[in-house]
Amino acid sequence: MKIGIIGAGAVGSATAFSLIMTGVAHKVVLVDMNEKKALAEATDIGHAAPFASAAKIKSGTYADLKECSIVIVTAGANQKPGETRIDLLGRNVKIFENIIPQIVQNAPDCILLITSNPADIMTDVALKLSGFPKERVIGSGTVLDTSRFRTLLAYYLGVSAKSVHADVLGEHGDSEVLVWSNAEAGTLTLEEYAQDVGKTLDEAKKAEINDSVVNAAYKIIEGKGATCFGIAGALTQICRAIGNNDYSILTVSSHHTDVEGIKDVCLSLPTVINRRGIHHVITPKLAAQEHAKLRMSAETMKDHTEKALAMISQKS
Repeated sequence: MKIGIIGAGAVGSATAFSLIMTGVAHKVVLVDMNEKKALAEATDIGHAAPFASAAKIKSGTYADLKECSIVIVTAGANQKPGETRIDLLGRNVKIFENIIPQIVQNAPDCILLITSNPADIMTDVALKLSGFPKERVIGSGTVLDTSRFRTLLAYYLGVSAKSVHADVLGEHGDSEVLVWSNAEAGTLTLEEYAQDVGKTLDEAKKAEINDSVVNAAYKIIEGKGATCFGIAGALTQICRAIGNNDYSILTVSSHHTDVEGIKDVCLSLPTVINRRGIHHVITPKLAAQEHAKLRMSAETMKDHTEKALAMISQKS
């Protein structure tokens, strides 16, 4: 599978490295307005490739995206310490107005995978600018947030994160919803498993884990300036599901006609992914409080999305 990546910054380069070293892509094309940066990253990653796979990587231009199955968009303004993902909106809309038409021109049959922040809103922006069917415009959504949630639970409960089943839904951001009501370790609820191993999983502990998940990116950015490895893993997992036609269930972001009564909004719900992109969206079972939080998250995304799409309309 040939995959293009727009943006050779921390996220784009880490994702390229992950795709090459796992063999998920047989060829990666790295495109950046800073051509020297893209060439340097591609060359460096290419030197590591023989240790893991026969995959190839090159830097290039938009013309080199021809025949890409997936084009990942990581390009955008960097989130600074103390800045929310929403704060990036105006800057990234302008960037997408330049990027997306060039992708469409050179890779008209690709699946667009959006991770530039604010990811859910930028997924809707990409959908409008590309004219692609909604099944082929996917946001990385809360795939990373879900991994953060499962990892923290696994550390606390003393099990593998792969054995914890728990999702984060809604916005990839401050209004995201950690779903506690149907989370499991094995066939037990988290509370049942915690009791079984002598751990306390009360409201105070849940609040601590919730805060750690929601604010993970802010803490990482404060410490090293950017997040990259976690999101690279999430993007690789999404690409693997597409390339292998896995029908995997992942909490990606996509356009929904209705979420908790909010019409036409992009956010994350459990979604079946195959080689065509979005195959089926699952309506999750939630507690009443979680339904309310998901509606609030959808309202937040709807409000900001309307502002973003209006920015495009004013210029068209």
